[in-house]
Amino acid sequence: MSLPSLATLPAALSPLAERALNDIEHALSELGASLAGWPEWRRDQLTRVLAQSYFAVEQIKRDPAMFAALLASGELERALAPGELRTQLAALVAECADEDALSKCLRRYRNRQQLRIIWRDFTRQTDLWGTCRDLSDLADASIDLALGWLHPRLCEQFGTPTGRRSGLPQQLVVLGMGKLGAFELNLSSDIDLIFAYPEGGETEGVKRSLDNQEFFTRLGQKLIKALDAITVDGFVFRTDMRLRPYGAGGPLVYSFNAMEQYYQDQGRDWERYAMIKARVVAGDQQAGKQLQEMLRPFVYRRYLDFSAIEAMRSMKQLIQQEVRRKGMSENIKLGSGGIREVEFIAQVFQLIHGGRDLALQERSLMRVLGTLRDQGYMPAKAVDELVESYHFLRYTEHALQGIDDRQTQMLPDGEQDRLRVAAIMGFADWEAFYHALGERRRRVEYHFRQVIADPDEEEGADALCIGGEWLPLWEEALEPEAAQRQLSEAGFADAEVALRRILDLKHGPQVRAMQRMGRERLDAFMPRFLAQAVEHDDPDRVLERVLPLVEKVVRRSAYLVLLTENPSALQRLLELCAASPWIAEQIARFPLLLDELLNEGRLFKPPLAPELAAELRERLTRIPEDDLEQQMEALRHFKLAHRLRVAASEIAGTLPLMKVSDYLTWLAEAILEQVLALAWRQTVAKYGTPRRADGSLCDPDFIIVGYGKVGGIELGHGSDLDLVFIHDGDSQADTDGAKPIDGAQFFARLGQRIIHLLTTQTTSGQLYEVDMRLRPSGASGLLVSSLGAFERYQQNEAWTWEHQALVRARVLVGCPRVGGAFEAIRAQVLGRERDLQALRQEVSDMRAKMRDNLGSRESAAGTAANAFEAEQPFNLKQDAGGIVDIEFMVQYAALAWSHQYPELLRYTDNIRILDGLRDHGLLTAADVGLLQEAYKAFRAAAHRQALQKQAGTVPGDQLADERRNVLRIWHELGLA
Repeated sequence: MSLPSLATLPAALSPLAERALNDIEHALSELGASLAGWPEWRRDQLTRVLAQSYFAVEQIKRDPAMFAALLASGELERALAPGELRTQLAALVAECADEDALSKCLRRYRNRQQLRIIWRDFTRQTDLWGTCRDLSDLADASIDLALGWLHPRLCEQFGTPTGRRSGLPQQLVVLGMGKLGAFELNLSSDIDLIFAYPEGGETEGVKRSLDNQEFFTRLGQKLIKALDAITVDGFVFRTDMRLRPYGAGGPLVYSFNAMEQYYQDQGRDWERYAMIKARVVAGDQQAGKQLQEMLRPFVYRRYLDFSAIEAMRSMKQLIQQEVRRKGMSENIKLGSGGIREVEFIAQVFQLIHGGRDLALQERSLMRVLGTLRDQGYMPAKAVDELVESYHFLRYTEHALQGIDDRQTQMLPDGEQDRLRVAAIMGFADWEAFYHALGERRRRVEYHFRQVIADPDEEEGADALCIGGEWLPLWEEALEPEAAQRQLSEAGFADAEVALRRILDLKHGPQVRAMQRMGRERLDAFMPRFLAQAVEHDDPDRVLERVLPLVEKVVRRSAYLVLLTENPSALQRLLELCAASPWIAEQIARFPLLLDELLNEGRLFKPPLAPELAAELRERLTRIPEDDLEQQMEALRHFKLAHRLRVAASEIAGTLPLMKVSDYLTWLAEAILEQVLALAWRQTVAKYGTPRRADGSLCDPDFIIVGYGKVGGIELGHGSDLDLVFIHDGDSQADTDGAKPIDGAQFFARLGQRIIHLLTTQTTSGQLYEVDMRLRPSGASGLLVSSLGAFERYQQNEAWTWEHQALVRARVLVGCPRVGGAFEAIRAQVLGRERDLQALRQEVSDMRAKMRDNLGSRESAAGTAANAFEAEQPFNLKQDAGGIVDIEFMVQYAALAWSHQYPELLRYTDNIRILDGLRDHGLLTAADVGLLQEAYKAFRAAAHRQALQKQAGTVPGDQLADERRNVLRIWHELGLA
């Protein structure tokens, strides 16, 4: 659309213009300036602007010097060059000495630019998009330069925020949403912002550091104040933060991981709609680009689904409800045929098709409409009418807002303002303008109805064709014989059982109780499921393992939509369930794990330990400190999700055995870190903080020590945790709280709290089973030992088997100082010289007891003559030549020789201790290699058995060479 023509100024407005002109002449004359000698065209422009904008009149009267400078600059007659506006403002901001000066500088510059932009818009020296671009550039520069001014000053006060994982300085990323994101701001827009930062960590460079979350929250608050607060100079931009995750009730700032997790887990359709136009408007542009790539899958989904169509229809209904609200008919944005309907038409196509058509992944409305026309999504005539109507509506919006710098889209009631709007829009009177406006709105309304009604239904019909050959079977349109024949021909080994399973689901109580929408979703899902099931080598197994899951989720049919929408997620589900009944059972018990199947890259590529810990920490920061239930659920969901990822990676072969154990151990450590933090906070809140021997407060002077598999970094699927709790507080001194208790009681209750958080059953299960029997004096001993008591027990009372266990002990989480003291005690206890003959005898006797009690009775714990025959079971862990034999040899060696070679105590895992035995010549390289390969083979087999939900035994003829090698070395060490 061309610019609206300039209408003759209505006679009714002339007296207003004359009075304003006299005031302006008087104000300028006091500066030694004058309107005399102005060319007629310049005076006509001034008269027109003064007649049509209260805001312009007030700004010139309040600050005639600013107006005189603006006139002298020539900027009223020309467009600013790219970057010129930012350069001007940057020079002014650089001179600001404090926040008050920054506030004044931003507001005065904004008023000058707002006057210039309104002048050029109302005098038709620029078009719609020139005005929008100027306003957006002003917003970008104001936000970014204010942020750039505030950030270093906050760093001086609180330190530089630094990423825990990367070790790099962190900067805020500001996302501009809506019209700001698309460079489409109107004359009195507010700005919708979202704040984020790359990763968790703490500030550095000061004595008392801040968590990154807190630092950036403070920075965000200061930035909002710099932009939004109303002072004597007005405001810069009204700032709206309600589009952030959880809206006004959520944290002000989010880490990238927290943002990604929120949109994946809880993002709603309107948030997809809003995120289409998101753009990095300030802060770290490179990091912001990374964030937008992370969020792209949430906005643009690869597959069309029924829920997307349903969401579009729901949005339509919401719009229609708003239209019917009292007074909405005169709102040119929200009313029928208004601005939002044009935008909605474009975004409907973006949400439905944008995942497949990259040309629709575009912020600019005009470019999206051009794509809809050029690629045949809409008729060219319809698009042209929408474009012309949208221009008319946006020009009208600017006319309404430029009158008094007010954020309004309502048509005016007053006669003078109606005359102003008509004149700005190039019409001789209100009636002619209103008629032209009505024509445009009727066109928009017509096209809006056309877009929402049919294309969605047509796409839905296409989607129903996927797996359509199985629809008659599901709908029972086939005779049983024909149905069984179809199943048999498709690859089912037992078609009768398969059909019975399908029909049992359909007629089961869960499905019968479904509402209509859920039943429609199930009817859409089942043909797809059957079509993918028959692609597997064993469709009977797929059916057997996946149908129980389907039955579990039919009452929460959003999960069916997820699988219907994402064929790749459904495919991954079938592959994993076919490979592992353990995974099938886990997903059936906890259907929320289905969300993990959406992102293949993340599913098969778990993060490293620091990222894992940071992700959990950031998840918990979003939960109120007093909401224990949510905290416990978040911990359990985190564990379930990551345990599924490691199992999936193991099955897919993307994670080797040693990395599987590493990952499961890191997961436990990340959870224990947060459990300790929660338990400490809750116990201190109740009783106060305990004291050290010197009277200072503990912080926390407590460690959790891991023994066994977690200590040896060898956790498997379903492993429990062998833990010992140690403190170094004053057991006799009282805490400093309102309900003081002595230190011994405090730490005992802290330990109880930790166990409660780990073992309590919730809807998401428990975190871990915990075994505390390795603490001093076992089950009869104190739950938490003091550091001194632990040392005395280990030096004077512990049995040899307890020292064997100590070989695999290490600090998992807690106070570094106490952890260092524990390591020193461990090294002293294990590193003392021993009687080798007595040691061999004690280790051998303990091993014999374990075999007798825990080994396979059929083969005398693997020592019978026929132990290597296929008919005999071999217990991978307990039988002779198995895992425990290797562990006992390693522990014996560490106890026997660490007084000579203390390096043997550096590590707690068997593989690296064996490396040390080889490096010091205590075992031959060949024997070490055999033991390491045997150990890996046994553990790999145990992992496979666990994923198949089978006992840790294999036929006796399997792994025979490995077992014989282990037994030979066992005998050569004199342990027989």
